[in-house]
Formats: sequence, structure tokens, C-alpha cells
Amino acid sequence: MSSENNDDTKFGGTSEPKDTGTGPRIRTQSECSTTSDDGAQACSGKRQRTTSAQFMLSSGLTSASPPKFVSLEEIMQAANGMRDMALVHQIVVDDDFKLQKVEPEPNTLHQMVNDTMRKAFWDILKNELAQTPPNYTQALVLLEDIKKGLFAVLLPQHTKIKQQISEILDGDLIKQQAENGTLDFEHYAQYVISVMAKLCAPVRDDKIKELTQTTDVVETFKGILETLDLMKLDMANFTLQMARPDIIACSVELERKKFADFLAVQNDGLEHTKKWLLKHVDTSEPPPANSTSSESFIRSVVKKASWEAFIDLLDWEEDEPYPETFMIDEARLRDLQAKTNRLTAIGTVLLVTLSSAGPDLQSIAQFKASLKDHISILLQTVKNDKELHEALSNVAEQVINDVKEAQRKYQLNEMNEVGEAILRQQIVQISEPDHKIRGLVRQRIKEFFMDIIESSTAAPQKVPTGLTSLQRELAAIAGQFLRIVSHNNTVFCIYYYDIVSAALPKPA
Repeated sequence: MSSENNDDTKFGGTSEPKDTGTGPRIRTQSECSTTSDDGAQACSGKRQRTTSAQFMLSSGLTSASPPKFVSLEEIMQAANGMRDMALVHQIVVDDDFKLQKVEPEPNTLHQMVNDTMRKAFWDILKNELAQTPPNYTQALVLLEDIKKGLFAVLLPQHTKIKQQISEILDGDLIKQQAENGTLDFEHYAQYVISVMAKLCAPVRDDKIKELTQTTDVVETFKGILETLDLMKLDMANFTLQMARPDIIACSVELERKKFADFLAVQNDGLEHTKKWLLKHVDTSEPPPANSTSSESFIRSVVKKASWEAFIDLLDWEEDEPYPETFMIDEARLRDLQAKTNRLTAIGTVLLVTLSSAGPDLQSIAQFKASLKDHISILLQTVKNDKELHEALSNVAEQVINDVKEAQRKYQLNEMNEVGEAILRQQIVQISEPDHKIRGLVRQRIKEFFMDIIESSTAAPQKVPTGLTSLQRELAAIAGQFLRIVSHNNTVFCIYYYDIVSAALPKPA
């Protein structure tokens, strides 16, 4: 199986930064920090000897149990640590993570104030430049801001460019020119644009070209500031992209440390994790008496229980608290669960439709692709069975229309009214909780995800029977899910080992 983003492969290692055209033109190698093998070794036989209590002790904490009295300062520090952990975690599990420009919500007081202040600034500049002689008070402030903006997008090796900018955009010199009436404001605009053209990412070339063709000086400087803001964002994302392998390498220990700090101020910080994991552990069978065999036995139990528990996350009840080890992934898991449910419904509609449409249409790939796209559009906002039930009537009408059009197009026997009624009823019934075909499709999808989690290699996995038309969508969900659970297992396997070990009977 293949995917455009290679989402069906294992995500144990670091990925190379991708060239998206948003980085600066002159690039430097990121300063490599010392990488740690702890993440890769965490679940090996040697690392399994490290218990969470020992880890807490090595982190400077006396125990995983909370202190008798917890100060507000300690709680706030733990909360801040979790925010840091959440940011690092998002960078690790989201391959497309990027910083975005923050804009006020539309139709809010914040937006109104923001728009009013910007308009006032540019109106003042326009009025001052229109005076005789021109008043350059606002222009001087603007040029100083632009100089700072140019400095912000320079790389450390751009020393000559920085010196040149400092000399040409010298504040004292520009002020003297303004006082003497010799300031050529448009000349400085063209110089700034020329510097930006050298520094900007290729994705901003069209914007730079547009600025060179703008004749109104105020609009030119407005465009310069807007483009500089985008260039700063490009630089930040480029820096993040280059540092991502180092962040991934350090993320395991950082997340463990922050989570240990969190546990230190909780009464039972693993309550829901224990309940979630131990549902998949047979606590009646004790491990062997031999220490080596016992450890190997526990590791195998932990591995099996973890895999099954991970799949459970795709069938999570809405009001059920998530395991604490997944609390910063809750939104991502909810989203993946909704996508999996939609894909299950789409696959079920396809199977029901194709079995009714006959073998002739089943063999036409173009028809199946078109049918899938139409069903996907109608179900794209569905989040639960109630919404699915409400949407299936429209789906049924669209499906029947698509089938009849295809039959006419390919000169096949057209479906009669009785066939339409039967197919319509079959599609509407898909929302029923105990629908057999939908249950079968869901089980095949879960088994497919389990095969990927269990696989020790990045070898392609066989797409479930009857769902080959959903290969791309399955690969995308599987890739996201695998990235989350693989990283989670690397970070928290020491806790999972301790939970299972404590629940098993003592060797005879």
C-alpha cells in the first residue's frame, strides 16, 4: 500500500525537513545537539528494568506520589510544563506543523480596533506626505520599523547585508534629509524591496513583483510591512523545520520529565490510564519465577495489551475520560475517530451499493471513484450515528442517481423502481448500531490498523478486502494514528510496564 505522504510507514525515526519553498534562500545547517538513544531503547529489554519510580528519583523527585501539601506555585509550574510538553508533542506528531499568523476573530471588537488603528496609521502617513512641504514624521517611524523588520529576517551569516542596511537606512541621515527637504521616500521603498527580493522565500516572489509594480508610495510601504510579516513567519517556520530532528530526538526525555512533574502534583495521575490498559490484561496468570523469563513475560503482556488498548482509542465514548498519557492527544484522537467512523460509513455504502448494482458496474473503476467522492462529500461533516442517520437519505438519493446514470452511460440494464426502493432502504439502515455490514467494515479497518501497529517493518500492508477504493484515505488515517501511538509508546512505556507488572500476580 502506498500513500502520498508515506503515512503508512513506521514513524520511529526522524524525518528530513521538507523543502516547501517557504524557507529563506540562504540556508544553514541546524546546530545539532547531542541526540539521545533513550527513546529508541526505552522499551528494549535493558530499559524495561527502569521503573517509573526510579525515573522519578533520577529526575530529582523522591516519588511518583504527590507531596502532602502542594503549593499554588508548584501547580502553576506543572501546568506551564504541560503547555511546553504539548507544543513539543505537536511538533513531533504533526509532520505538517507550522506557525500561523494570528488574526482577530471576524466581527469582533478586537478586529474593529485592529482595523481602525491600521487605517489611522496609513491615513496619517498619506496626509503628512501630501503636505507642502511634506511632513516626514510618520515616515521616519515607518522606515525605522522596516529596518528592524529586515534585521529580523536575516541569518547570522548575513553580516554584510546587515551593515549595508544599517548604512543606507541610517536614522540620523534620513532625518537630516527630511529636514533639508531632500528625502526621496520612494527611493528608500525601492531599496527595501530589492533587499527583500534577495532574502525572501521563493513563495513570496509574486508578492515582491507586485510591490515593484505598485506606483502609490503609501500602498507600496503598506505592502512592504505586510510582506515583511510573512517573511518573519517564513523564517520562524524554516528555523523550526531545521530544528525538528533535534526536537524529536530530545522530545522523549522532555515529555517524560514534564509528565513526571505533572504526576508529582496529582493524587492519582494514572487512574484512567490503569483502567484503560488493564482491560486488556489477564491478571490471573502469574509470570514465571525466573527473573529473566518473568521480565520477558511481562514485556510481551505489555506489548499485546498496549496494541489492543491503542485500537480502543478509535471507539472511545464521548463522556469517558481519556488515559492521562494521551491527554494532549485528545483532540487529535477525537478527530481520527470521527474520520474512521466516516470512512466506515463510506465503505459500507460502497459495498451495499456495488452488491446491488451488479458485477458490470463493480468492475468500472471510474464509476467507483466518482461514487466514493459523492458519498464522501455528503458525509464530510458527520460526527455521530444521529448525524449519519440524518444524512443517509440524501446519500441514498445520490447513490441511486449515480447508479442509474452509470447504467445509461455504459448501456447496462437500468435499475427498476423495486431495486431503487430496496437499495434506498439498505442505505438508510446503515446507521443502525448493530448493522452487520458496517460492523464488518469497522472490524476490517481496525484489524488493518492493528496490523500496521504490530508490524516490525515499514513493509506495505494489504488493504482490507472490499475497501481498496479507500486505500488513500485509510493510509492517511493509519499514518496519523501510527505516529501518535508510536511516540506515545516510546515516551510512556515505562509507566505501562509498571502498571501491568503491579497488576500481575506474584510468581509462585
